[in-house]
Amino acid sequence: MAETPTLKRSLGLWAIVALGLGYMAPVTVFDTFGIVSGETDGVVPMAYLVAIVVMLFTAISYGKMVSVFPTAGSAYTYTRKTMSPTVGFLVGWVALMDYLLLPLVNAVIVRIYMEGFFPEVPGAVWVIGFVALITALNIRSIKSTSRTNLVMLMIALIGIAAFLVLAAVQISNGLGEGTLLTTQPLWHDGVQMNAVLAGTTVVAFSFIGFDAVTMYTEEAKDPRLVPKAIALTVLIGGGIFFLGAWFAQVAFPTLEAFQVTDDTLPELALFVGGTVFQALFVAAALAAAIASAVSSQASVSRLLYVMGRNGVLAPKRLFSYVHPKLRTPVFTTLLVGVVCLAAIAPSLELISSMINFGALIAFTFVNLSVIAYFVVRKRRYHTAKDVFSFIVLPLIGAATTGLLWVNLHADALIAGAVWLGIGVIYLIFLTRGFRKPVASLGIDETDDLEDEPMEPTAAQAAPRE
Repeated sequence: MAETPTLKRSLGLWAIVALGLGYMAPVTVFDTFGIVSGETDGVVPMAYLVAIVVMLFTAISYGKMVSVFPTAGSAYTYTRKTMSPTVGFLVGWVALMDYLLLPLVNAVIVRIYMEGFFPEVPGAVWVIGFVALITALNIRSIKSTSRTNLVMLMIALIGIAAFLVLAAVQISNGLGEGTLLTTQPLWHDGVQMNAVLAGTTVVAFSFIGFDAVTMYTEEAKDPRLVPKAIALTVLIGGGIFFLGAWFAQVAFPTLEAFQVTDDTLPELALFVGGTVFQALFVAAALAAAIASAVSSQASVSRLLYVMGRNGVLAPKRLFSYVHPKLRTPVFTTLLVGVVCLAAIAPSLELISSMINFGALIAFTFVNLSVIAYFVVRKRRYHTAKDVFSFIVLPLIGAATTGLLWVNLHADALIAGAVWLGIGVIYLIFLTRGFRKPVASLGIDETDDLEDEPMEPTAAQAAPRE
């Protein structure tokens, strides 16, 4: 009997970090600058600083959980194995919303950019062509996905570096605050903390890529690399976001100069570098959208694959299918591509408002999974070190992500509640009115990986389990 094909282990540390950074799309800081600046009364860097702190606590929890369960699936896997299959399904279902919508967001961004350059070409043409290209790259191999992501990410980072240099020159010539050595972008009279938190919920959208790193656990050359990759993705990505926000906020303390505040990237580029740089920076933003689309589609296809492998998505034979030669989840990748075709119609605001709900729920439950596994199941609470590592840190992570969750806009909460309701209905159907246990829906062949010994890495705040 032939062996069932599995995902191929071919990714090193920096390839995984690059996929996480590509997912995060670093130029997003300039796209959303106007929205966040208006929300926070001109302290965008502070919103990013709060987000970095929140995400670091959660990243520590992700590092602990991936060291215990070195499989794809992220929050879905961790809650399923530490709490219950039912809770795991619901968390996975809610997280599935933001994972599915992120590739769609990138397709919408590309459509908007290309319609601006070529208004005579129907937007559907750009969406279909873009989605077909990204899907083909992801089906081919994880290596082709990684290479494409890396090239596009480098183009985006070069564009960001050029913006910082040009902005510094303009600031030294008197633009905005006139100096980079100022505290105004962090706090000034009139700023309210609740406004900063509201802005933080917007920028939290940009950090979703760090948890997507865990989706590549089964394709990492060594699963022990993943906790370190998680921490590096948060720190490097957060650093880029903070720097971009700092230079933009110093140069433009208010939004008076902008005609369009919903997407300030084109005008920011125009003001600091002129029309030629504007064209180049928009091209870099397109590269970032491609990188994010490649990595986000790869991530969600693997979440669908794991949920199918566990029998909670049907038909299992299709959702858990891995191509024997390509070693990629072909069916789920194609399915995500079909979903992305919806980018032909909706607005960016409509889609992005729905995403953070699922992400913040997933982050909260990953923190709670640490407590459920190490404290409840393993009884690791007898020393001060254990209490700090397995109770205090994850509780801070859960509380801070929960704080952001309650500050979400009403439309995001409504959309999330509707999606969760659909998941509950599907679960009732799947379990025949809960007469059939969720755990009996399928056999996860990775269950034997639980408690697999792993050497600690620099990213882990806890001793080896």
